[in-house]
Amino acid sequence: MTTPAPHFVQTGYTHESFNGPACALNVRRYGLAGSPSVLMTSSILASSQMWHEQALLLSACGFQVLALDTRGHGDSKSNGGAYHMNDLVADSVSVLDHFGVNQAHYIGLSLGGMSGFGLAQQHANRLLSLILCDCRADMTQAFAAPWDERMALAQLHGCEALARPTLERWFGAPFLEANPNITERFIADIARTQVAGFVGCAHSIQTLDYLGGVGSIHAPITLLVGANDGPLPVAMASIKEAIVGAKLEVIAGAGHLPNIDQPLRFNAAMMRHFFQNPAWSLS
Repeated sequence: MTTPAPHFVQTGYTHESFNGPACALNVRRYGLAGSPSVLMTSSILASSQMWHEQALLLSACGFQVLALDTRGHGDSKSNGGAYHMNDLVADSVSVLDHFGVNQAHYIGLSLGGMSGFGLAQQHANRLLSLILCDCRADMTQAFAAPWDERMALAQLHGCEALARPTLERWFGAPFLEANPNITERFIADIARTQVAGFVGCAHSIQTLDYLGGVGSIHAPITLLVGANDGPLPVAMASIKEAIVGAKLEVIAGAGHLPNIDQPLRFNAAMMRHFFQNPAWSLS
């Protein structure tokens, strides 16, 4: 009887940059090339570092994780101008193409979740499953309006001026005070965000319009949302009803980034998504 070869797990990551559809894009790559792949995309004003704990967990389970820095964020460049959400969808497809991945699981949060709805509608053949977190599929006037002030502030004073108010919306002041290392890490991420990248992505949020097509999504999908994330639990519950077979989990005690402020609960929900079909990790 032949003894199976040991399964090697790479617990670190490498940075890899390539020319995307409009600008150079950076990806944190975890795990082994050729393994089943997971593409992860992030919130506006954050980089792929926000997914580090989850990427390590998934790579330890045998997945290759490709964590993308959104254009103008992290180590990705910005081409300037206003973006459409379809531009961010095209960036995601270009990651899969660059790494030779025919089909992947997709995890997106906030901005990354918004573009994930477009990816699922326009490129269903590239997806094995989706986890979309703390996001909308459309943009009302009430939610679009505050972005004008945020863009103006960034253009006057840089993205660093957005750091404290953004983090207080995401986590609340008590969490920030109790977790200075996390606070410092995200302040640094926000400060290094390119103004053109932030403004372009903010424009894409203001014109978000994928709600009408969510009923066409047939890939297995789990929707995750922090219980304390304002109106998003209600919005995502409505989206869940529009997608046949969709699952919704509300993360107790969590805000806009539940993978950061409630990582154990978030990670458990994430792994429930993958364990519903163990063959995903063997394909």
